[in-house]
Amino acid sequence: MNILIIDDERAICSSLSFALDDEYRVFTASGPEESLQLLEQEPIDGILLDLNLRGTSGIELLRQIKEKQPDAVVIMMTAYGSIESSVEAMKAGAYHYLTKPLNLDEVRLLLGKALAFQQLHRQVQVLSQAVRQQETYAGIIGKSHAMQKVFQLVEKVKDINSHVLISGESGTGKELVARAIHYQGDRQKRAFSVINCAAIPELLLESELFGHEKGAFTGAYARQQGLFERSDGGTVFLDEIGEMPLALQAKILRVIQEKVVTPIGSQQSKEVDVRIISATNRQLQDEVAKGTFREDLYYRLNVIPIHLPPLRERKEDVPLLVEHFLALYSANMGVRTKTLSPEAKRKLYDYAYPGNVRELSNVLEYAVALSEKEVIGPDDLPEAVREKRSSSQAQAAAEQGLLIPPGLTLAEAERMYILYTLDNNNGHRLNTAKQLAISERGLREKLKQYERGAQ
Repeated sequence: MNILIIDDERAICSSLSFALDDEYRVFTASGPEESLQLLEQEPIDGILLDLNLRGTSGIELLRQIKEKQPDAVVIMMTAYGSIESSVEAMKAGAYHYLTKPLNLDEVRLLLGKALAFQQLHRQVQVLSQAVRQQETYAGIIGKSHAMQKVFQLVEKVKDINSHVLISGESGTGKELVARAIHYQGDRQKRAFSVINCAAIPELLLESELFGHEKGAFTGAYARQQGLFERSDGGTVFLDEIGEMPLALQAKILRVIQEKVVTPIGSQQSKEVDVRIISATNRQLQDEVAKGTFREDLYYRLNVIPIHLPPLRERKEDVPLLVEHFLALYSANMGVRTKTLSPEAKRKLYDYAYPGNVRELSNVLEYAVALSEKEVIGPDDLPEAVREKRSSSQAQAAAEQGLLIPPGLTLAEAERMYILYTLDNNNGHRLNTAKQLAISERGLREKLKQYERGAQ
């Protein structure tokens, strides 16, 4: 933390600086002009200010300091202590009052308390900003028209039992919306269970959802309740539902229609009351047309559709999200809330965010962690953001296409095109898979093959 000592007696500045420089970064000034100039150049957390400066009033300087840095804590020092001057200093915004000769232990103790108070005050400000009702809903940030429509829809459907299908690109916050529906609604006191349908092999996914009896398959050493049974009365969130195998889709349909589940290896069905919220980054209508997703299940799940727009289509929310993540990660890392230089802001506001809100969050966590100054500059941003071309330039580059030389096998040409598309999407696998019209699992397998081939 940065401390500024303002006293026209150089000896006092030197002794206080010597006493405090093990714990703080200490600056000194002998008068108003030098003090105010330092405040322009450096973020100051705490100030020790002499009440009686030559040629000026310490209280008048205190008022000027508070105009420039309202949250800086100021402790007044004077050899002429009186009740009147103490009251006047406190009214002008001073945190406390010390009389000379100073007791250095008392200075350290009071300064520590003052800075702890300041940190608490800043945390309260962060929390207050995070709950601004007009810009947030259940922890989801957005003042854009598109997000306000989402908030209104969630508010309407949170207390009913109809199933919900949330669509949107990866990183747009689909799980956040699902949690908002559950925890703002009537089922909030019961379980909210999440499973990613793309991340688990088919047999294990079936077991996770429906449970199994002892001995139902190799490794089934004991009976296990499935997710639906454990979530009775609550909500089950099926993420990436478009990746679910067809055989399991039929079993999900039975849960919806009959409200029962049958564990693997059992002949006995069990009644369950669950609300299903599913999410996808794929166009399920296209999957239905291709025969990879059941049409009857699609209509059962899609009773209430909610679409989350990508961040590039709600750019007015970027400043709010930037402010939120800067405050969040600064607090998490125990540093003063960092700010952005104008050039860094421009780069963040201009970037297209193929990874959406999740990518913006990662970018700002990176910047807060690695920047050495309190003002984040463009050099503190990840290379993808720092050197990203404008959208028109990127489009022009994409239109130039990929040159595939003659003589390549079909597999070699496929490899070149997949890697080219991945690079064009800044390494974002979900967007790449979507553009190639293959599953993310299929893309992962291709990339593993290429890695093995390079060894």
